[in-house]
Parts: sequence; C-alpha cells; structure tokens
Amino acid sequence: MSLRIRLSRGGSKKRPFYSIVVADSRSPRDGRFIEKLGFYNPMVATGGEDRIRLDAEKAKAWLEKGAQPSDRVARFLADAGLIEKIANVETPKKSAPKAKAQERAKERAEREAAAAEAPAEEAAEA
Repeated sequence: MSLRIRLSRGGSKKRPFYSIVVADSRSPRDGRFIEKLGFYNPMVATGGEDRIRLDAEKAKAWLEKGAQPSDRVARFLADAGLIEKIANVETPKKSAPKAKAQERAKERAEREAAAAEAPAEEAAEA
C-alpha cells in the first residue's frame, strides 16, 4: 500500500476548503483516508493565520513511515521546515509570450532606458 499525503476537497461550489490527509494512493480524492493532518483554506489571504494549519509531528511521523506528499502539500511541508524545498519546474514554452509580445516588451524596455538616460545627460550638462 503506497501512502500519499494530499489534499481532500470540501466546501461548496466556488468556495473550496481542503483537508490535508494521509490516504492510500488508490483511493479517490475525497474518499477514504487514514488520518487528517490539518487543513488549507485558499479563500483566506496569503498571510492569514487560518490559511494553513498542519500538525507537524503527525506529518513528520507519516513521512518517516514512507508517505509521499503531493506537489502542493510538499510546498506546505517545505514552508514548515519538514522537508527540503522542491525546485520550481520551468514554465512551459507554450505559455511563453509570442513573438509580437516579445517585440513590444523589448521596445518598451528600450524607451524606458532612453527616458532614464535623458535626465542623467541633462544633469551632466548643467
């Protein structure tokens, strides 16, 4: 039996609320779980006190038993200092700006650089 530490969704439509649970990897997302370790409420502001609550001792015990965290839960555990931070995966090429958008960004950067140089030249002449 392979164990996963993952999120189980609760809450109503468009108002998500997640429980952080230990479950068998074959069980459904919102199905049977072994133990509840905490919760995650994405509706609370990022620095909010009640955004994430996690029982670190239980999580550490399950990690020692071989439970594998999901990507999102691994971030939470890394923030809590229980595991090493996972390097961010590169953004796919598909979502990169297209050619015209890159040209516009380059032109805008050149204009801003020229505008920044103009006051510096005037100050040097005076």
